[in-house]
Amino acid sequence: MDYSQAVDFLYTQTPQFQQIGAAAYKPGLDTVRKLAAAFGNPQDKLKCIHVGGTNGKGSTSHSIASVLQASGKKTGLFTSPHLLDFRERIRIDGKMIPQENVVAFVEECIRRGLVEELKPSFFELTTVMAFNWFAECGTDFAVIEVGLGGRLDSTNIITPLLSVITNISLDHTAQLGNTLTEIAGEKAGIIKPGVPVVIGEAEGEVKNVFAGVAAKQGAPLADAMERFPDFISFCTVSGDRLVAERTPFGEVTFDLTGDCQTNNLRTILAALESISEFTPLSDSDVKRGLDTVTSSTGLRGRWMTLSDHPLTICDTGHNIGGWEYLSKRLSNHQGMLIMVIGFVNDKDISHILPLMPPDGYYLFTRASVPRALPAEILAEKAAGVGLKGHIVTGVGEAIDEARRIASGAVDCNPMIFIGGSTFVVADALGYISQ
Repeated sequence: MDYSQAVDFLYTQTPQFQQIGAAAYKPGLDTVRKLAAAFGNPQDKLKCIHVGGTNGKGSTSHSIASVLQASGKKTGLFTSPHLLDFRERIRIDGKMIPQENVVAFVEECIRRGLVEELKPSFFELTTVMAFNWFAECGTDFAVIEVGLGGRLDSTNIITPLLSVITNISLDHTAQLGNTLTEIAGEKAGIIKPGVPVVIGEAEGEVKNVFAGVAAKQGAPLADAMERFPDFISFCTVSGDRLVAERTPFGEVTFDLTGDCQTNNLRTILAALESISEFTPLSDSDVKRGLDTVTSSTGLRGRWMTLSDHPLTICDTGHNIGGWEYLSKRLSNHQGMLIMVIGFVNDKDISHILPLMPPDGYYLFTRASVPRALPAEILAEKAAGVGLKGHIVTGVGEAIDEARRIASGAVDCNPMIFIGGSTFVVADALGYISQ
């Protein structure tokens, strides 16, 4: 078996939520526990930071990993989904898991009959693959991003040193619940007995859910928003960097920008304060780590500039919480907006479309995954809220069309935005890199 065959096996022989949606979702930890046990429970050998939440958990995970790397710690990072290469999900010190390690793990699972016996999902296999590789390589720390929810997520077989919950928004309601408090209850499932927990944006009943679970578990709780109440007044934007003047680590420059990243940074700083209680983090470690998140960890797709002429931005924001921030940022653009947009078919977009810039011109498209929403349906729903544009079948074709429109509107300061789903961004990155 070579690498392409191993990855093809993972994609085709196991149910993958990112491709087919709810049909691949397997709530419960029995299968992943049995699979991990077959590999000697590698998760028990790891010192983990567990990061959950609806939005911002990817940025937060990468940022924490970047700081730990800057401090000289060998750091594993497990995130999902990937954009172009399956191995993006599993990294140590920013380097992706080697192809031969992916092959060896898949071959062993097949040889021992684990796939046939346990029938694990794609994510269950991938999670144990990550734990196994981190343990084999002797990582000092492993930053583990929750896949979906928390309580029943495959990653929740770890006992971390710290749990982090970034925020709560309506997403994956079919699996997690239809209200913020129901979703918060699922996310709070990563809070472990006696393990400190940092919470980010949480108000009212959502905050009460976290506080109640933390109290029941005897888990010390730190509220990042309370810890840094006036934080935004100390932040400025310098080019493509966010500068925070007053933090526990002095002035820091953050590699990521945008309103959402201001709140993410508050959560990250509160988490780093907690982490510094069990491993030394110097001010220079924190500053260097936060300034180099994308280059040191490979993070992509967060208000990412793909081109300057015409200005082309992509972002993986795909739910209400994400679009509340994206809409504000897009509205700041002084000029023509050309929006290349696509969604997945199990997403309730009725509350997302009204958030989109009403004066943009939309190219409604469909990503190259079975779960993608047909562009015709998207265009019809968008027209219902007054968004104007037309259908372009594939993401690559939509980008070409957007560039054509922009070339005829150079006096209007055109900007192309690509997003709506992770898969639209993935297709865009793949097309542009050709």
